[in-house]
Amino acid sequence: MLGIEFLGKHSYRDFGVTMAKGKEIGIPEKKKRKVAVPFSNTEYDFSELYGSQDYEPRPLTYPFNIYRQTTGKTAMNSKKTQIINWLMNSNGKQKLYDDAYPGYYFLAEVEGSSSFSEDYDTGVLTVEFIAYPFMISELQEGHDIWDVFNFELDVSQQTSFEVNGQLEVILLNVGTPDLIPTITASSAMTIEKDNVTYNVPSGESKSDEFVLTSGENELIITGNGSISFEFHKELI
Repeated sequence: MLGIEFLGKHSYRDFGVTMAKGKEIGIPEKKKRKVAVPFSNTEYDFSELYGSQDYEPRPLTYPFNIYRQTTGKTAMNSKKTQIINWLMNSNGKQKLYDDAYPGYYFLAEVEGSSSFSEDYDTGVLTVEFIAYPFMISELQEGHDIWDVFNFELDVSQQTSFEVNGQLEVILLNVGTPDLIPTITASSAMTIEKDNVTYNVPSGESKSDEFVLTSGENELIITGNGSISFEFHKELI
């Protein structure tokens, strides 16, 4: 049975509840920063002034069927209490796995107005999460697990390289937002991207200044040794 996994427990396998009608995976809205020119029909959009479009948090709504057991209404209320305490007991946003979106997870927390409605021997517990705008791939880019490869959403690419002097490579960010990769280098190197040179130290590093924009990222790597880029696709 399809359900969700949150805080290490699954809605059906651990609690025996099924999903009711009304589930909604919200689509995040763009954060628009527009300025209208006085006495004119012209307006300027500064939403991507600092490099990329920002998005509002993403709403997720999950309704669960809560049935009255043989012991009566008390058992139904106990099950409702058990479920809502499980889902509410998170410290900030945590990974939420939806069986309908295999290979991805949401970063979510119950923040919305949850509710419970009942009709004699059945009830529906509706829980509202607020999530990070994008669902995140479990597998990092460059993996070679063909059994889970999605020909509509995934791309096959190399993310680890041997450098002997200078090497030109292209990394594809097939997701929507800019990503900051974790770089692991066997020795200090430099990376040139969009006419800007970045210094990469030996070992593992990550910098807010070095981002992979959505689409093709052409890099010129200079140095000697091995270098790899770890990043995970993020989709709306």
